[in-house]
Formats: sequence, C-alpha cells, structure tokens
Amino acid sequence: MTDTSFSPQDALVALMITVSASDATIRTSELLTIQSIVNHLPIFAGFDEDRLEGIAQTVFDLLEEEDGLDAIIGLIKEAVPATHHETAYALACDVAAADGKVFQTELELLREIRYEFEIDPLHAAAIERGARARHLTL
Repeated sequence: MTDTSFSPQDALVALMITVSASDATIRTSELLTIQSIVNHLPIFAGFDEDRLEGIAQTVFDLLEEEDGLDAIIGLIKEAVPATHHETAYALACDVAAADGKVFQTELELLREIRYEFEIDPLHAAAIERGARARHLTL
C-alpha cells in the first residue's frame, strides 16, 4: 500500500490483523480465521486478496510507531461506516477467539474497539458470546 488510507474492506482486514498481532504472536489459527472470513463472508465480496500483504505491512509499520495503534484505529473508523461498526467488532472478536484463548492484550484492544466504535455493552456481550461459542473445542 502506498498511502495510509483504507477502503472499508481493507479496514476490516487491518482490524483483524491488528487483533492478531496485539499479543505479539500471530498464530496460524488466527491467520486461518482471517483467510476464512475474507473468503466466505459477503462483506468481502469482490475483495482483492492480493491486497492482504500490503495491508498487513501497513499495520505492522504503524504498530512500530509511538501512536501507531491510535493511528490504525483512526484509519479504520474513517473507512468503516458506523452501520458496520458491530460487524467490525464481531470480526475482531472472531480473530481474538480463534486460538481458543483471549490474552490480556487482546482484551484491552477489544475494549478500546468497543469504546472507539461506541458499541452498546449488551450488543458487545452478545457478539463476544457468539465468538466464544463458535470457537469452542470438544
């Protein structure tokens, strides 16, 4: 990516990558979850998967900066319409839950996303419960 602006789809991918990277370890299960989401959800219809690497590099570059996380969240908020903030939060929760454990850094990031995207607490709880239910193992 040559600039620091995202399309709505780019922003959703950037959010998922940011959640995956938030605990300093990008797990295979998280990457597979991102790939599956991009491949199957209607919100990503027409998305050019060749953009994934550039989006990831932009996220990693920004995370190395002092206020990089704030910059990423700002770019995502700018790109994702308010009507889709709960969708963005749901995708973030799915990635956080993908490996069966939600680490403290992921919880803190999810809390920040809830705040920045003004997600109703009851809606957030339902979204989180749904993600947990989808990623349970037997």
